[in-house]
Amino acid sequence: MNGLLVLDKPSDWTSHDVVGRVRRILGTRKVGHAGTLDPMATGVLVLGVGRATRLLGYISGADKTYTATIRLGQSTTTDDAQGELTGHASPEAMAEVQMSSVEEGMALLTGTIMQVPSSVSAIKVDGKRAYARVRSGEEVVLAPRKVDVTEFTLIDHQFDDLWLDLHVRVTCSSGTYIRALARDLGNELGLGGHLTALRRTRLGPWDEFEALPPEHLAAGSIPQESLLSMEAAVARIFPVWVVSESQAVMVRNGRRIDWTYAESADPVIAVCDNDGNFLALAEQHGPTAKYLAVFV
Repeated sequence: MNGLLVLDKPSDWTSHDVVGRVRRILGTRKVGHAGTLDPMATGVLVLGVGRATRLLGYISGADKTYTATIRLGQSTTTDDAQGELTGHASPEAMAEVQMSSVEEGMALLTGTIMQVPSSVSAIKVDGKRAYARVRSGEEVVLAPRKVDVTEFTLIDHQFDDLWLDLHVRVTCSSGTYIRALARDLGNELGLGGHLTALRRTRLGPWDEFEALPPEHLAAGSIPQESLLSMEAAVARIFPVWVVSESQAVMVRNGRRIDWTYAESADPVIAVCDNDGNFLALAEQHGPTAKYLAVFV
């Protein structure tokens, strides 16, 4: 059993919870996921089954799109609604908020930016997850990292005397924290801010409309046709190089072949035989193909 599952993760499930349930449903331990979603978040979670787990590192690095609700006027320990309230803006400050200033603040957080991840992220610090260190009472300050936010768009908003809720859409590179965007926007405006809702609507080529509904997880049933074959999966992610049968034999044995593929500038290419069988991931290494992974 090898392939990809695109699931719609339910709220209050960790990504690891989803992996565990799929392992039990499919009867295999070899299941992993690409791109962790927080328990509060819903939406597109891509899982690899069997040999397809080796593709997950390439998938998790793809860009992503989210819809989210940012609450301005309140800060929390975790930069989202699951943390404890640490501060709030005065009613007078909230009454003075102008939407033009909000959109200017969003524009400052669009493009290539340096972002400090939330201290309760899954980033490892000396081999231990940052959130685990925070829970054990340690103070964690993570280093800023460069991320790309290609879209930070206001969809709608609602005012309250004590806060302002922004409904936004964000398209960003891997490693971007939407919680951190909420925090930084609130800080930029002098109001504080945190995330109250998050949904991933797209990961790489897969969007929410092709994701398996979350009821299947609860019911313990995954339709066989939901498992995307290795061949169909790589065709969505990589350019495909169809090699001759003699070359395919060499690829299967891990022997390098001459690099004759010139149809794409993408660094990683999926190598398939004449029958469409996926053989390997390769990159150009001088005049030959270097295999990143052989799948047969």
